Amino acid sequence: MFVLSLLSLLLAIPALGQTIVYDSQHNVTTIIGTWSSGSQNVVTGPGFAQPANESFIYPPTTGISYSFSSDGYYEVARYRMTGNGTLPNCITGVMNWCHGTYDLVSNGSIILTPFGDGYQQIQDPCAPVSNFIESYNDTELYQLWNIYTDVTRGYTLQMYQWDGSPLPPMWQLTASPEMLPTQLLRNVSTASSSSSTKNSEVRLANAGERSWGISRVTGVCSLVAGLGLLSSLL
Repeated sequence: MFVLSLLSLLLAIPALGQTIVYDSQHNVTTIIGTWSSGSQNVVTGPGFAQPANESFIYPPTTGISYSFSSDGYYEVARYRMTGNGTLPNCITGVMNWCHGTYDLVSNGSIILTPFGDGYQQIQDPCAPVSNFIESYNDTELYQLWNIYTDVTRGYTLQMYQWDGSPLPPMWQLTASPEMLPTQLLRNVSTASSSSSTKNSEVRLANAGERSWGISRVTGVCSLVAGLGLLSSLL
């Protein structure tokens, strides 16, 4: 029984050393560009975040947007609201922005490593502090991704979080990324940013955001590598 379960796990994990395939069954185009979900009102770039003064430009609807450049940089913009079944008036809203570098790992995953100047605004009318801004600099792991063609929306990016849960599908807005400058854009302490990133663990943050600490990402990568080695011995 244990062997069957182990084999099932191994088969579910992409083989190490695989190359990214571009065809109708895998990825019909590259991940480079700007992608946005839903009504596509949430878009990375200057129309969403203003890091210099830690503020946001609120879009008319919620959603997520990811941008990837050809030289290894990314930017993420997220606007989410979460209802409260017990207290219907207590709706939590989160505006989240971060950027940094990304790696397309050979096992099919993506690791996003922030520069350290990310931040988010949290609004909860029922909380002791109803509106505040905090730093957000968690390294994020997405275990799988693929790009396919939707018959009405065109190129569609589907990403899966560390636990396998899918993000909302995102459609390509532009083939070239719409991003803020790829450098630190607000005054932050390098030491505190580094410490915050290294010490952060997997946690459930506001509005359903999942965050990964570097130690956990390293552990998952080591596990995947070990399973890949084991599969070669079976």
